[in-house]
Amino acid sequence: MPRRPIALLAGTTSVLVAAALFGALLAFLEKVPCRAGAWNIYARQFQDACYTDIYPLYYGEGIAAGKVPYIGHHVEYPVLIGAAMQAAGWLVRSIADPYARGRTFFDVTVILLVICVVAGVLATAYAAGPRRRWQALLVALAPGLVLSAFVNWDLIAMAFTALGLAAWAAKRRVLAGVLLGLAVATKFYPLVFFGPLLLLCIRAGRMRDFWVTFSSAVVAWLVVNVPVMVAAPAGWLTFYSFSRTRPADWGSIWYFFEHLGVPVLGATSLSWLNLLSAVTFGAACVAIAVLALASPRRPRLPQLCFLVLAAFLMTNKVWSPQYVIWLVPLAVLARPRFWPYAAWQLAEVAYFFGIWGYLIFVYRNGAVIPGYNGIGSGWYFAALLARFLTVALLCGYVVRDVLRPGQDVVRSDGADDPAGGVLAGAPDRFILRLSSRISTNPAGSEQSN
Repeated sequence: MPRRPIALLAGTTSVLVAAALFGALLAFLEKVPCRAGAWNIYARQFQDACYTDIYPLYYGEGIAAGKVPYIGHHVEYPVLIGAAMQAAGWLVRSIADPYARGRTFFDVTVILLVICVVAGVLATAYAAGPRRRWQALLVALAPGLVLSAFVNWDLIAMAFTALGLAAWAAKRRVLAGVLLGLAVATKFYPLVFFGPLLLLCIRAGRMRDFWVTFSSAVVAWLVVNVPVMVAAPAGWLTFYSFSRTRPADWGSIWYFFEHLGVPVLGATSLSWLNLLSAVTFGAACVAIAVLALASPRRPRLPQLCFLVLAAFLMTNKVWSPQYVIWLVPLAVLARPRFWPYAAWQLAEVAYFFGIWGYLIFVYRNGAVIPGYNGIGSGWYFAALLARFLTVALLCGYVVRDVLRPGQDVVRSDGADDPAGGVLAGAPDRFILRLSSRISTNPAGSEQSN
């Protein structure tokens, strides 16, 4: 009798791995025009929509010249991306031709990122629970993820984050912390997930579990950061100073307001922009905290993680096209409903092509260049707003599911939170009592035991 569940699990895993590899193949094929030389022609790489940071940064970050990240050249990324750059650069160092070496650097990096996308898909499947593992196909074949997979190194952070959530789901608290700490050492965004984890542990009275995981994350982060901090403090600080001094940039709502010259919101002062971004994100976090502590039933961990990450992106100074990779696994875990998810992915696809078309338009500055001449600001900002609004729509659906847990499709089969780990099925120890109930839905009064 036990052989059948094992066989089913093995079959699911095989299909998910195959789907992830197929998605990665599509992502690689999308970059073929650039590998053929388009990335050496400014307009052409945008006309072919195959732009990637990986190839130009091989030269721009000094890797091609043999410089060591942070020590020989100040890299604008956290330390594990610098380590990935250095490792790939070391593997291709014997290739004499500079162009061939840069292309091979891209190929080696792609191999690493393919491993990451497979790991992220499988980890998402595990966090979804045994009855819903198939929903990880929505990660493997997400159009936005496929298009943006090899634009930057974001898949490394996505893999660490998904593996960390899977470890938490498996009640491996120390391992979850280590993986999330490594995720923060790759891209800064996973740091925001400790807020939802803290809130849910407060509500369930499982603070020891939170501190075990959080302290493990801190230790893991320090282990990989301290050597660079000591050896090259100025190089290590580059990422953090760059983030602070960066103006409103592509994809952000602030860039849209700035373009229109909206009073107050279209700030031209960097200090005012930083304040606006921080205050709006802080306000969103306060609202999410109230939702987490006062909702009729304790929210699922992926629901809160999705909400806080979406809030971070929607209030951030920059929203690059590859940031869709951050959201995809959480969107699938938070609300595995197809049509709202599909609408969002369609908006991400529109933005992906819109940003490259707009960059052509900006670059040519009225001149005619051979081939596709891009799109104007009107179409670009329409794509920007479509992405913003579809993410906001997904947030609205997630909030509704939290307030009316009877409508949450994940809980429809009697499960509490497949990704909840020690929180799954735990009784509430603390609930924020408001003057009136948040929800009058009878299903919302049910508590998980």
